[in-house]
Amino acid sequence: MNKKFLVTGCAGFIGFYVCKKLLDKKISVIGIDDLNNYYDQKLKKERLKLLKNYKNFIFHKNDISNFKLMHNIFKKYKPKIIVNLAAQAGVRFSIKNRDPYFKSNVKGFYNILELCKEFNVKKLIFASTSSVYGDSTKFPLKETFSTDAPKSFYAATKKCNEIMAYAYSKLCDTDFIGLRFFTVYGPYGRPDMALYKFVKSIKKNKPIDVYNNGNHFRDFTYIDDVIDGVFNSIKLKKLKNNYEIINLCRGKVKELYYFLNLIEKYTQKKFKKKFLPLQEGDVKKTFGSLAKAKKMINYIPKVNLEKGVKKFVNWFDFYENY
Repeated sequence: MNKKFLVTGCAGFIGFYVCKKLLDKKISVIGIDDLNNYYDQKLKKERLKLLKNYKNFIFHKNDISNFKLMHNIFKKYKPKIIVNLAAQAGVRFSIKNRDPYFKSNVKGFYNILELCKEFNVKKLIFASTSSVYGDSTKFPLKETFSTDAPKSFYAATKKCNEIMAYAYSKLCDTDFIGLRFFTVYGPYGRPDMALYKFVKSIKKNKPIDVYNNGNHFRDFTYIDDVIDGVFNSIKLKKLKNNYEIINLCRGKVKELYYFLNLIEKYTQKKFKKKFLPLQEGDVKKTFGSLAKAKKMINYIPKVNLEKGVKKFVNWFDFYENY
């Protein structure tokens, strides 16, 4: 396997685990992250600290929207495989704060595409999202379904990434693989996501906001399974048409109430709930098809929600008391 890897968003949730997987396999990694303050930098710095323990890891603090700095990095290292996970995340934050999404998710991604073309990058794996499916009423969600009605600007930028990558697949010989992540969770997960927020609130006896009166359904996907999917995508041989979109999901749908009950079970506490209407930008249900992922990259998720929530709660207790 080619050892010239570059991972953007290396201090983020998924980026951290991708880097760790590669580093554990003795593969050299150049990591890029701007360490922005969208959420508490403590967690990002802790992830980065763990990565810096590896001798085969090189870190650059940089914003992918800065073309000049990115060009210098590509010129110096000439990476052949890129995993682009740098992005402004968060569906709800994008409703009223669109500028950072355009800067990172559109302009930054355009820079990555241009650099892939200029430096003859072999493969670009990039993050998309289940949010591109919008409020579909047909399940399970397949990669062939329409994604023309995103409900948030965040989802729109990810749809834009898919289209931009497709256009570049006709301009250069790089393989482009977009991975649609479905509600990824696990230890070192983002503090703005449901599991972290819910566990933190229940531990501190604070009420939680339950939107749409709890009538939400999600395809919760454990981080280890997602990383296996990313790694298997990296190992894919040359694509026939230079471009693929693949769901990375658990392939099972669970009701929000079931999710909350698991948290109560493993924390041995009860929630105080504040019921609210459906929030702008939220989709009611995600439930992805695994068929393409199984066929193309031998993706078989192994961690069920019960085991995954338990692992997170155990990690949370360790991390909060660290």
